[in-house]
Formats: sequence, C-alpha cells, structure tokens
Amino acid sequence: MSDDKAIWPPIEPISAGLHGRCPRCGEGQLFSGFLSVGKRCSSCGLDYSYADAGDGPAVFVILIIGFIVVGLALWTEVTLSPPLWLHLLLWIPLTLVLCLTALRLIKGVLLTLQYANKAAEGRLDRGE
Repeated sequence: MSDDKAIWPPIEPISAGLHGRCPRCGEGQLFSGFLSVGKRCSSCGLDYSYADAGDGPAVFVILIIGFIVVGLALWTEVTLSPPLWLHLLLWIPLTLVLCLTALRLIKGVLLTLQYANKAAEGRLDRGE
C-alpha cells in the first residue's frame, strides 16, 4: 500500500467491509465475485493488490458459526429429542447458509481494516 496523498473523506472500515465497498472511497465494489477481490476500485482507482486476508475469515467463521450451530443443536436435542434425520435436515442447510454469508462479510471487514490500519507484511529492521 502506498501512501495516499489525495484527500478522501474518512470511511468507517467495518461498515464499508460489511457492504463490500472500497476501503478508501466507500463507493466502488471490493469484490468482483462472491469471494474474489477485484483488481481495483471502479470509483477511485485504488489498487487492491495489497488485499490478502489469508485464513483469517475462515477461522472466524468456523469458530462463530460452529458455536452457534452446535449450541442450537445441543439445545434442540436436550429439549425436544428429535430423530437424527431432523437434525440433518435442520443443521446442514443452516450451517451452509450462515457460513457462506458470514465468510463474505468477515472477509470484507478484515480487508477494509487491513487498509485502514495500514497493515502490511512484516519486515525486519536491519538498523542500516
């Protein structure tokens, strides 16, 4: 990420990430597909080559959605004791929908926070 000399209005990174918008101008699209990040912003021209969320979004999704779905499944089993086929019918589609939705949202938030905090790859200070 190069230093941006232009004057841009401050953008709330979490809101921009949840809406899939550019972290600099808040107008252009961040994603070109469902989870693939675009090459650059169509409004301000920001290069998205810095954007690399790694495995962060997947880890958060696994932890958050896993906690929700397993908690609901345990509660349902203890209170209602439904048959196994009903558990499968309930929890597999719910897990898929929640994971796919949350993955895009969390990836957008992490990428916009990465831009807002000027996060970059670590460098060693050689003292030169």
